[in-house]
Amino acid sequence: MKKILYILSIISLMSCGDFLEEYSQDKDYVRTWKDLNELLIGDCYLPVTTYSEQNLVASPGAFISLLADEVDECQINSFLMNGDGREKAFGYFTWQQRVGQNENYTDYFVENETWITIYKKINIANNILASADDVSCRTDEEQLGVHKVKGEAHFLRAFYYFWLANVYAKPYNPATSATDLCIPIKTSNVVEDIKFTRQTVEEVYQQILLDLTEAEKHLCAYKMPKKSIYRADSTACHLLQSRVYLYMQNWEKAAEYAKKVLNEHPSLMNLNTETGKFSIKSNVENIFSMGGNTVYGMFCNCCQAFTVSNELYNSYSANDMRKKLWFWRKDTFTGLIKVPAGTMEKTNPNANSYYYDMYIWNKEQQEVSDIFLFRSAEAYLNYAEAQAYMGNEQEAISAINMLRANRISTDTEYSLNVSGDKLIKSIRRERMMELALEGHRWFDLRRYSVCCILPESKQIVHEWTYYSSHTQSKAIERHRFILEEYDAAYTLPIPQEVIIFNTGMENNIRPWREYTTVEL
Repeated sequence: MKKILYILSIISLMSCGDFLEEYSQDKDYVRTWKDLNELLIGDCYLPVTTYSEQNLVASPGAFISLLADEVDECQINSFLMNGDGREKAFGYFTWQQRVGQNENYTDYFVENETWITIYKKINIANNILASADDVSCRTDEEQLGVHKVKGEAHFLRAFYYFWLANVYAKPYNPATSATDLCIPIKTSNVVEDIKFTRQTVEEVYQQILLDLTEAEKHLCAYKMPKKSIYRADSTACHLLQSRVYLYMQNWEKAAEYAKKVLNEHPSLMNLNTETGKFSIKSNVENIFSMGGNTVYGMFCNCCQAFTVSNELYNSYSANDMRKKLWFWRKDTFTGLIKVPAGTMEKTNPNANSYYYDMYIWNKEQQEVSDIFLFRSAEAYLNYAEAQAYMGNEQEAISAINMLRANRISTDTEYSLNVSGDKLIKSIRRERMMELALEGHRWFDLRRYSVCCILPESKQIVHEWTYYSSHTQSKAIERHRFILEEYDAAYTLPIPQEVIIFNTGMENNIRPWREYTTVEL
């Protein structure tokens, strides 16, 4: 395998660390598309990561579910896991002015791990795209290989910019997108020793659409059978295009690309007949997955961890097979069990440690990402939502009922028969239930607040308990934090390390977060 030297020209976006970084020890030049393919596989995709207590929010995307209404603090005093990595979650879970804030307000954790990771991936995509046109193509097979590499690189760069924009900028609002600050754009592989500034939301979304157009062109030209869900193809591109247009409130385009996905990959797992685990590589709904499965690290069934929120769990009806198959409940603790259980010996299902032993400790069972996962179910939801906004209610109802037919018990009426605002709210609710803890909810709550049709925002309440120590279960105090409707904290701050290095870069205004003390 050839090893290739690539220079990171975007380190100034990240910190004041080394300006040049080698990705290998050999200074070998790119000669064929296979060289670029190796770099794409090894360095441009997010790698698989496994659960780590100390890495609770360090992996890209892991903190997203902490921000929304899908997770509550676990407040049972029974099983205590040795060690506790949850303190790094404090600033996210309680919407602090700086997300690196520690729970005692005495110091800050590093805040730019995700920023650094994603921009490194973007820069690798930049280098791949800059080199792709120079490789030798003597055969049709080699030309197809170039199409594949370029298509995937454009897709990944688009996805990374889309993800960063929805973390560090206001949601896309057609009325203000031309002036709302977003994130820096870097598409060149040229080294630039400069201080970076933030482009607007509109500029970033236009770059995303440009990349996706190129990705679609090259991935459609590839025309070879798909071999793995761990590599992006044209269907994954169409699903991302549908999602991006939905966020931009371009309902026609959102529906158009969602329909393409449904024509290419309409399969749904019927939970009435296929009662095995859901988040597995062989699930017929899977379109694309990358990265690890890190959300499970939050649910340890111990007093100093987190639990699926009662609000999310109670949103499912008793006859909803998702409630029966996707969650494990004991007393006040609810864990997510979309992944297969482990096979540990002598594990008592009634033990307080059961969930930790069977679903956390057996992390090798986690075959697909929980955050960076594309499924056909999303296409049904995107299509239904876009059609509902356009007033095409029968199209919307047909799509949402197709999904529900595969989720609700066969002895129960699954069909929705509502209209107007009730239909839109029903689709939004279905989206919350179907895409639970898959990284969508926080972004959805944000975009609903600027939707030109039925705008809405939500108050969210989180509580944080202080213990005598990180290895003890004795609670000593509990604080309640409230994220208000249309709160400025629905947008995360730019990491402080980035602001310090890029002198003059404007940060997002985020209020200081007050709390009230509640009775234990």
